[in-house]
Amino acid sequence: MTDSDDEVDASARLRALIEASWKTQAIGVAAELSLADLLASGPKSAEELAAITGSHAPSLHRLLRALVSLDICAEENHGFVLRPTGALLRTDAADSLRAWALVSGKQLWPVWEGLAYSVRTGKSYREVLTGMHGYGRFERDRDAAATFNEAMVDITRHVARAFTAQYELAGKVVDVGGGYGELLMAVLRRHAGTRGILFDLPHAIEGAGERWKASGLSERCTLLAGNFFESVPHGGDQYLLKSVLHNWDDSSCAVILANCHDAMSSHGHLHVIERVMPPRMEPSPSHQLLARSDLNMLVGPSGKERTAAEFHALLESAGFRIKRNREIALGFSAMEAVRGP
Repeated sequence: MTDSDDEVDASARLRALIEASWKTQAIGVAAELSLADLLASGPKSAEELAAITGSHAPSLHRLLRALVSLDICAEENHGFVLRPTGALLRTDAADSLRAWALVSGKQLWPVWEGLAYSVRTGKSYREVLTGMHGYGRFERDRDAAATFNEAMVDITRHVARAFTAQYELAGKVVDVGGGYGELLMAVLRRHAGTRGILFDLPHAIEGAGERWKASGLSERCTLLAGNFFESVPHGGDQYLLKSVLHNWDDSSCAVILANCHDAMSSHGHLHVIERVMPPRMEPSPSHQLLARSDLNMLVGPSGKERTAAEFHALLESAGFRIKRNREIALGFSAMEAVRGP
């Protein structure tokens, strides 16, 4: 290849990166229109789908062609059909990502516009847009809260399975900031002798009730609403913090960890489950996922993804001693800690 060919390839790669936002919106609109649910029963034409969804048929046809290019669906003689990737946008799919597509295309979309603001100031642009710190906005907008909490279920499933396959948990398990409790459900299913407490803000606990009733596990779990900056439930044997610390700056994390430390018995264990940043980034798909999440924390709740050394420093300063640190799945690690020294 000539230098000119290299320049053309580099230009094409960069253009693809620059223009990648269309994919988020195309998939998000497909989720909003429930196209995967509508195609679950078999092929349908753009005209049929437009009549059901109240869409402009020619424009919907253009969206469907775009989804074909992403392998979300395929075009056949009798209409459009779902591909395996697109089937994950079905509401009833075992590993559905529909809610995450909606959050990415709707809730996160305007926040990313303020990345330059957040880089210049170190502050949350979401707070500028909403006028509220943290996740308080969900107490006012329960529809947005429900979609967000469903999305957290979506992206927790695989991590929950991997975690429960590697860790034996006994006694009373307290899931701090656990949303609808996907991780805690996986723990209770895996370990028949355990009981649980799901602890989160009211918008999450209220929405979790029906899910727990349907799970058949509700008799083994207590749902408690509260604020982990004030206190967490006392008397647990195992405490879970999954994707909590990355939402907050170091001083806020210190408060959360101090409250967990105070609540734990002397023989208790804390399990921090988070993405872990490498000491040095490389141009790879796995590192791109970490970078995206890190910047999402910057523009959103003003948190960050941390290296293993940073997590260890946080935990040790809160009076914990790290027993072990295991990679589990999808860039997540589980750090098991006990009260020091």
